[in-house]
Amino acid sequence: MVIGIAHNAFRVTDMEKALEFYCGGLGFTKAFELADSNGKPWIVYIKVSKNTFIELFYGGEEQAKTQQGTAGFVHMCLECDDVYATVADLEARGVQIDSAPKVGSDKNTQAWIHDPDGNKIELMSIDPSSPQANA
Repeated sequence: MVIGIAHNAFRVTDMEKALEFYCGGLGFTKAFELADSNGKPWIVYIKVSKNTFIELFYGGEEQAKTQQGTAGFVHMCLECDDVYATVADLEARGVQIDSAPKVGSDKNTQAWIHDPDGNKIELMSIDPSSPQANA
């Protein structure tokens, strides 16, 4: 069952300006960061409210080459109480599952679908040991 929106993700061209806007301007808080598999900065999480974040992906020229995109919308994430049960329910309703549930680098279990326009939607169950649960 879907509980609510966990995060919206955007690729940004200038992380410092983005942080100034979301934290300094809008008053949200920088919660934590994740590095990619090479140890390079990858994502900064901005806490909006309990279990609700904005993910900011580094979007410089090098990342754009490897992550297929420039600045703008990346995906929306819906929090689920049980991602496995949610995927089973969606499949029963005829929704195409793009990626079966698996544990991500943030320790949360995630699966992927898309809307009719191809916008990516992440389904996620938050693990108690993940950074999101403790931010």
